[in-house]
Amino acid sequence: MIKRIRKCYGHMKDRCYNSKDKNYKRYGGRGITICDEWLNDYYAFESWALANGYSDDLTIDRINNDGNYEPNNCRFVTVKGNNNNRSSNKRFTYNGKTKNLT
Repeated sequence: MIKRIRKCYGHMKDRCYNSKDKNYKRYGGRGITICDEWLNDYYAFESWALANGYSDDLTIDRINNDGNYEPNNCRFVTVKGNNNNRSSNKRFTYNGKTKNLT
């Protein structure tokens, strides 16, 4: 389990700070960053993850897609849940409820 958290952390950093990462354009290229606490201390991220629902079958998700990776904007969700929160999704509002087009 701990090994997967480290991979999650590394991928998060690459998306935000490695311009050669295939996903950089959608993250770091849009100004998405990682809070200093996590960026400068892997163990702070690991501790937060384990205390906030981390599981090997879940993935990290930013609640606000335009917000940064930081404790009050992140959660762990299923891959399906993460895909439903993508900024590229088409959304519509009907009777006061906003949903994905799918």
